[in-house]
Amino acid sequence: MKSLTGTTQARGRRGSALLRLPPLAFAANRPLTILGGTMLITFLATLFGIFVDQRVIAGVPAWLKPARFTISVSMYCFTFVWLLGFVQNRPRLVHLVANVTVASFIVEMIVIIAQAARGTTSHFNFTTSFNSFLWFMMGAFIVLVWTMNVLLAIMLLLQRMPDQAFAWSLRFGVLISSFGMAAAFLMVTPTSEQAAAIASGSGQHIVGAHSVGVADGGPGLPLVGWSTVGGDLRAAHFVGLHALQILPFLGWLLTGRKSALVLLTENDRLALVGTCGLGYLGLVLLLVWQALRGQSVIHPDTETITAAAALFTAVATSMLITAARVLHRNRATRVLASAIQILSHQEDV
Repeated sequence: MKSLTGTTQARGRRGSALLRLPPLAFAANRPLTILGGTMLITFLATLFGIFVDQRVIAGVPAWLKPARFTISVSMYCFTFVWLLGFVQNRPRLVHLVANVTVASFIVEMIVIIAQAARGTTSHFNFTTSFNSFLWFMMGAFIVLVWTMNVLLAIMLLLQRMPDQAFAWSLRFGVLISSFGMAAAFLMVTPTSEQAAAIASGSGQHIVGAHSVGVADGGPGLPLVGWSTVGGDLRAAHFVGLHALQILPFLGWLLTGRKSALVLLTENDRLALVGTCGLGYLGLVLLLVWQALRGQSVIHPDTETITAAAALFTAVATSMLITAARVLHRNRATRVLASAIQILSHQEDV
């Protein structure tokens, strides 16, 4: 009964902590929190659109792209407001970064939703002067979002924090998300076919692509749409962007003081965070390299498999070295404690 009561109380504390999160986020930065919540509501509307609107844009349901973007923007906003909370003594800069990010996302989402409602694509669209204007405007604000992300990374690098392992998990997360976001810049360059059409003076209605070596809108993975027959820069963009959540979560796990984690010193945790951060960056760069060679993420060739195996081996080796160091130190500590206990016993006798 005591165990059951304790478990119930622990669940109650976790539940109350979760209920406190929205007010805390709202107090930390109101615009980011409101936009994050609004995007969740908008996501429900886009789901309704997927079921009732049978139109197809670039080979997928018209409202699938808005649905993906609403979820992505919502996650980004809530993560961003949490990360900004670690920046101290720079309130004006924090508010600037937050407000510019919010304004930029609002413009981006208005364009994406408006173009879906009009039945045309939002990205790379030069079919009319109006569509070109919308694409250029959206692209400019996307660059602002990326710039604010880089500014946050710089602020976190300059910010002193008591737990270095956790601090570097935040820094790695933001820095690598900047790399992932930058992968999108490679999408706006014309493909060889588009460049040839532009050079011939025949005009080109679409300039840029998510896919490499194949046209956008072909066979793709469910939900994400990444090409299954050619390269796709969206894979690196997605994986890199979500370093913003994954690496800080790893750092948070390593700050625990239960079970085996109690054996880890700050240097051990810092080594693990550094290993995972560099390994994650290597994965993002590997996905970019694979995509630029026109290769689907689900059909790696020998070179890609070899590079992935080398990356995995390097990460695993580094983690094993850290684990061996921890075990050796723990064994030595136990031996020393036993020796002290024996000596104390002999003195008592």
